[in-house]
Amino acid sequence: MSPSIKDVAVRAGVSVGTVSNVLNHPERVAESTRTAVQSAIAALGFVRNSSAAQLRAGTSRSIGLIVLDMANPFFHDVARGVEQVADELGYAVVLCNSDDQTSRENRYLQVLEEQRVRGVLITPIEVSSDRLDALRRRGTPTVLVDRHDPRVNCCSVAVDDVVGGELAGAHLVAQGHERIVYFSGPLGLSQCADRLTGLRRSVAAAGLDPDAVIEVVEIPVMNARSTHDVARARFEQGERATAAFCANDLMALGVLRAALSTGRRVPGDLAIVGYDDIEFAADAAVPLTSIRQPTQQIGRAAAQLLVEECDNPDTHAHQQVMFKPELVTRESTRH
Repeated sequence: MSPSIKDVAVRAGVSVGTVSNVLNHPERVAESTRTAVQSAIAALGFVRNSSAAQLRAGTSRSIGLIVLDMANPFFHDVARGVEQVADELGYAVVLCNSDDQTSRENRYLQVLEEQRVRGVLITPIEVSSDRLDALRRRGTPTVLVDRHDPRVNCCSVAVDDVVGGELAGAHLVAQGHERIVYFSGPLGLSQCADRLTGLRRSVAAAGLDPDAVIEVVEIPVMNARSTHDVARARFEQGERATAAFCANDLMALGVLRAALSTGRRVPGDLAIVGYDDIEFAADAAVPLTSIRQPTQQIGRAAAQLLVEECDNPDTHAHQQVMFKPELVTRESTRH
């Protein structure tokens, strides 16, 4: 059993209140008494229960971060940005992975609220859900990460995915591609829908008919394996597209593997553009052209907004931060 503050007091020959002062207000205690208490702490191996003290004072130093899929390097890099700010400001981060499941997301929201975290950063499955709305109504500061909806009364940090789709489309059209397949996640996700909107705009701006140029393939699970299986089947059936735009880099890696395994040259027979510019994009068998998102900046900005709201609830004004993506060209689209 772990030693208690009472055990420390007995060993040091002081009151529990004196031990508490040494831990929380050492300037109030004489040096000789502090030394005795610190010696007792070291001898017993006492570890203070900061979470209990913080809960009593209503000043928890923990924040929650709920992401869709930690297997996706995009979320890993966002989490690093969050952690950097939290560390700088003396907060701890409780990381939760919803696995794109509403039941898991709701369970984590409940657990985080029960643990009295100061606030929650979340990439929600749905921007507005009963559980998330209730959390905000009960006063827990919340920031949406990689999501944007001005109708929701909270801060958000995202990337302009319409612009990202436009960058990808303009790049492919400029290379003469008039048959583009868009490997998308569920179009119910705003990111996927927005990237398609941008792709269509760029094709239309080039004087082409988006309906004739673009074919959309929705894939429920946005990872490399699922996309590989779908893409390989299409390639074996004689897919005629000369270019592929993928809703994230993991999907692009799946398309790349399917193309190479079915004898297609990249970019000779098929140009590929991914999205996110994860670290693996540059190290692929054929380095991937990708739409870069400032992932760590997203995490840092979200954490800063959350802590600002936690520390200044009366003066805080919600902000919707929107970063701009950029095109990074590599061999997968270079002739």
